[in-house]
Amino acid sequence: MFKIGDKLVYPMHGAGVVENIEDKLILGEMRSYYIIEVLHGRMRVMVPVSGSEQVGLRAITDHAGIRLMMDTLAAESTPMDDNWNRRNRDNMDKLRTGKVDQVAEVVRNLMRVDRIKKLSTGEKKLLNNARQILMGEIALVENVTEEEAAVMIDKAVG
Repeated sequence: MFKIGDKLVYPMHGAGVVENIEDKLILGEMRSYYIIEVLHGRMRVMVPVSGSEQVGLRAITDHAGIRLMMDTLAAESTPMDDNWNRRNRDNMDKLRTGKVDQVAEVVRNLMRVDRIKKLSTGEKKLLNNARQILMGEIALVENVTEEEAAVMIDKAVG
């Protein structure tokens, strides 16, 4: 269980901080909710405490996790399906895991594809979302701005 002030990652939304834990009556059921301020866009989300594992809520990584992320960003690209639909589904599945190395793999591969041929609007949006997730986590762990985190990502991908 997380407590107020804990830094965490909510897959598909990014890194954030538990601002509060509140009991709310929703649809006739009283439940406890994490109130999370997501770093990017200063968005607030409510996640049921009882369902936090199912949605992939996890504690923020540490410095070793950031090194793993940077190593993954710098590594060779992995093959992606030529079919846009399958490729998109595979990338979305990786993002949903919330795992640092999986999200970094999506960012690395899509950034490199974008340099060769422009990404579709959907893939561009997916890349931007994945980059924001990484940037937020780097910013919180390394105590840097999101802009500095973006530069770190760009340098690592090469």
